[in-house]
Amino acid sequence: MPPKSDSVEGIVLSFVNEQNRPLNSQNVADALQKFSLKKTAVQKALDALADSGQISFKEYGKQKIYLARQDQFNIPNGEELEEMKKANIKLQEELADQKKAISEVESEVRGLQSNLTLAEIKSKEAKLQREVQEMEEKLNKLRNGVILVKPEDKKIIEESFSEKVNQWRKRKRMFKELWDNITENSPKDQKEFKEELGLEYDEDVGVNLQSYSDMLTSLSKRRKVSR
Repeated sequence: MPPKSDSVEGIVLSFVNEQNRPLNSQNVADALQKFSLKKTAVQKALDALADSGQISFKEYGKQKIYLARQDQFNIPNGEELEEMKKANIKLQEELADQKKAISEVESEVRGLQSNLTLAEIKSKEAKLQREVQEMEEKLNKLRNGVILVKPEDKKIIEESFSEKVNQWRKRKRMFKELWDNITENSPKDQKEFKEELGLEYDEDVGVNLQSYSDMLTSLSKRRKVSR
C-alpha cells in the first residue's frame, strides 16, 4: 500500500520518483529541508520504501544509493524515440522562427520609438520656418543694398587690418636682416640652428604674409573705386 502523500515516506517517494536519478540519503535530506525533515527521518523513510519494493537501491560499501523503480515509467521504444527526435527538431525550428519574429518586432518598435512624435515634428517645423524667414530677411536686405555693417565700423576694421599687415611685413624684414647677420659666418646648419633656438617661420604654422598682402591690395583697389 503506497504511503500518504503528506507523510515522510510519501514526500520522500514523490521526490525520488520526480528526480529519477541515483540519490543518497544526504542528497534527499538536503533537497527536502523545506519540509523540516531531519536526515535520520529521511534515511528511515528511504529504507522503508526500499524494503517494501517501492524504490530500488544498491549498496556501495557502507553507502546506499536509491533510485526510482524504472518499471513504473513508460519508456519509449526505438521507433517512438525517433518520432520524439523529429518532433523536437520541428519544435526547435518553430522556436527559432518565433525568436526571429520577436526580434524583428522589437527592432521595429525601437525604430518607432526613435522617431519624432507629431508634436516634436510640428515644433521642429516651426523652428525651421523661423530660421528660413530670418535668412530670407537678411537676404532681402542684401539684395536691396542695405548696409549691414556701418561705414565707420568698416573703416576701423580695414585700417586695423592694414596696420597689422604692415607691422607683420616690417617685423619679418627686420628678422631676416638680423638672422642673415647672425648666420652669415656660422658653421652651423641654419635649419638645425633654428630648431635649436625654437624658432618658427610663418610657413611652419601654416600662414603666409603674401596672401594677406594680396587681400590688402584688393582692399585698397575697392576703396579707390568706391571714391
